[in-house]
Amino acid sequence: MTLRLAVDRSRSILQSDANSHNRVWPDLPAVGAIDPGDELVAELRDGMDGELLAIADAAALTTLDLGANHPLTGPVEVRGAQPGDVVGVEVQSIEPAARAATAVLPGFGLLGDLFQRPFLVHWEIADGVARSQQMPGIAIRGRPFLGCVAVAPSVDLHERAGAREDALAQQGELVLGPEAATARPALEPYASRGLRTIPPRENGGNLDVPQAMAGSRVLLPVHVPGAMLSLGDPHFAQGEGEVCGTAIEVAATATVRVSLRRSGELRWRPTFPAIEFDEPVLAAPRPCFLTSGIPVAADGTSSQMDLTLAARRALIELVDWLEAERGLTREQGYVLASVAADLRVAEAVNVPNGLVTCRLPLDVFVSA
Repeated sequence: MTLRLAVDRSRSILQSDANSHNRVWPDLPAVGAIDPGDELVAELRDGMDGELLAIADAAALTTLDLGANHPLTGPVEVRGAQPGDVVGVEVQSIEPAARAATAVLPGFGLLGDLFQRPFLVHWEIADGVARSQQMPGIAIRGRPFLGCVAVAPSVDLHERAGAREDALAQQGELVLGPEAATARPALEPYASRGLRTIPPRENGGNLDVPQAMAGSRVLLPVHVPGAMLSLGDPHFAQGEGEVCGTAIEVAATATVRVSLRRSGELRWRPTFPAIEFDEPVLAAPRPCFLTSGIPVAADGTSSQMDLTLAARRALIELVDWLEAERGLTREQGYVLASVAADLRVAEAVNVPNGLVTCRLPLDVFVSA
């Protein structure tokens, strides 16, 4: 059997929330139900709820309201799923729309403190490649994937996640907490207490793992009866790290097949989402350029095994190289790294300096 879920992608979730939601909640009613082995065909809004595509001037990014963003399609009941089981979401296909966007938002992203000027890129997608007038001489080969795959949290997990995120907010850290005005559906107490869909948690969510592509299987621990599966945030392409905070954000139609592994049959149950996938093998070598970074700040101070600092330094090196050797602006370099360059931990044992690399495939550069 195949269940099809449609959403009105021409309108914001604030205007049309049928088959959609944008908060995490244990008891949100299902919009449909499937049996293990069934297919789900879901229309998905882009992760920015279409806002980036509607903006013509990058200056408008400084007043962008992210309250409604990250809409998901669902939730869908998986009949027979019980807490302790594991749901498998086998991605069959992802069909992206023809237009997409990427943005540098002031103060956001791995180098948010270094980029205070907004920058907006509108992409046109054709024949599996994205191109943009704002990124001349660059073509991004598509690697469509699902940024968000989630099941509902239990009441206990919802409370624990909310408490730890609130503790971070009390410490002055950036956490997007509950916000009733832009919650959809506008039900209570869901609207006032539902957690934002932007961060990943034990129940899945905004993973932004490019391996959640066609041919892969995302494994999610079940926390509530029926699992309550939701999908969203499709990306046409993204570097591992999504360093500027956005990828090539695109609406899409996703087809997935859902399986169920019973708790009594499991030898291992993931605490966090896991993915089974085949690593693509290239027919020919792909030229790349790789920078690296260690946890030493610009002022020369060291931070013991700080892999976030090492990642920043590797990324800054790549942006510097793109500016000096390829003639890109810093904003263009930051965007290119976010949609095409992969951050990877090379080693996390050589104390005091862990090493992170930032790898960019050079075939993104094309002649005019």
